[in-house]
Amino acid sequence: MGKKKAIEIAFVGLKPGIHEFTYEIGDAFFADVETREFANCSATVKLQLDKKSSFLLLKFEVGGKADVICDRCGNKLNKDLWDEFNMLVKMVDNPDEMNQQEEDPDVFYISKTESHIYLNDWIFEFVSLSVPSQKLCSEEEFGGPKCNKEVLEKLKEMEANEDANNANTLWKGLEKFKKK
Repeated sequence: MGKKKAIEIAFVGLKPGIHEFTYEIGDAFFADVETREFANCSATVKLQLDKKSSFLLLKFEVGGKADVICDRCGNKLNKDLWDEFNMLVKMVDNPDEMNQQEEDPDVFYISKTESHIYLNDWIFEFVSLSVPSQKLCSEEEFGGPKCNKEVLEKLKEMEANEDANNANTLWKGLEKFKKK
């Protein structure tokens, strides 16, 4: 993930039980990523780490806001980010082999001798997954001053053309069944 500072937890020094961490994530965190669906990200990631003797339970809560592009009109929207993700981190002797064999994306293996857990990749993934998959103006905003009127008009025009074409082709093969 580039030269930015690694977000890590030295879990070996933590007592068994629940520990909470909070991270403020901004655009600088995503600076190395050219293809992302959002900008001006201001996210808060709350992590609840439950340390057990041979595994860690991680619960990530992502909240915040980011600018996205409307799927319908192409204008910039500011959308809320929110989601929760759980990870199970198991400590084993052969983590590389176990990670290759594991099919569940919510389970990750680290070496029993490991003392730190690195969170950058997970935080990147979870913030990205928190962006709404359907990015549309709300019903109140649709067609309003923030919408791109030119694009909406073009969409209506294309829709009308498609309806006209479909109307002609829909019944095309049925003429031969008409009673004479």
